[in-house]
Amino acid sequence: MKWFVTGGSRGIGAGIVLDAIESGHEVAFTYVRNEEAAKKVIAEAEALRPGCVCKAYRLQVSDAADVERCVDEVLEDFETIEVVVNCAGVNRDNLVVSMADEEWDEVIATNLSGPFYVIRQFLPTLLSNRFGRIINVSSIQNNGGTGQANYAASKAGLHGLTKTVAKEYGRKGITANVVVPGFFDTDMTRETMPQIAKDYWKQYCPVPKGRMGKISELAKTVAFLASEGGGFVNGEVINVTGGLDWTF
Repeated sequence: MKWFVTGGSRGIGAGIVLDAIESGHEVAFTYVRNEEAAKKVIAEAEALRPGCVCKAYRLQVSDAADVERCVDEVLEDFETIEVVVNCAGVNRDNLVVSMADEEWDEVIATNLSGPFYVIRQFLPTLLSNRFGRIINVSSIQNNGGTGQANYAASKAGLHGLTKTVAKEYGRKGITANVVVPGFFDTDMTRETMPQIAKDYWKQYCPVPKGRMGKISELAKTVAFLASEGGGFVNGEVINVTGGLDWTF
């Protein structure tokens, strides 16, 4: 199948791209600024499966016009897309009383409006195919997290968006689901996750030896939702948290 992954140049997004490539799919993915990181993912994809089709596109997902431009380029190169994965996201943490308009607006625009723009732009293609898999990557912070009102609101909104798309287009052969990662070892968690949260997670996560998640585990969950076997899973929120969903 042909995949489109936003935020595919690093972290969870890169893991999803590489797993899809290894499984034999063609993948288009996006990045915002770091072209070198995108080139590195392409090189890793080529090493996994020489001759594979893996292309990177610059995209500011919060800009509807840029989404339209990018999707047009992707469809010109790939002819069609069957799997859409919204993984791009940002966080700008602050307490509510101190949160600037810019901090609120940037996170909502990227994490919620961005997936909406992407889904809207690809829907005509998916409807034409009468087949589609839409997978949106959320966060355990969708239930609220201190200092993350903007981020939590964006992820909670993403759940509502996903369930609505599932209801509107399920009969057309298009499923839409959410995956909720727990704490995974990514650039974002290394840079922003407090040490106390890391220690708590490793101590209490009910998996052997207590640990953070492996990106490959999340990527395989996404792969299942994109597969034929995931065809009867629609409008669901799939927690990939090791059984622990506590947050500060």
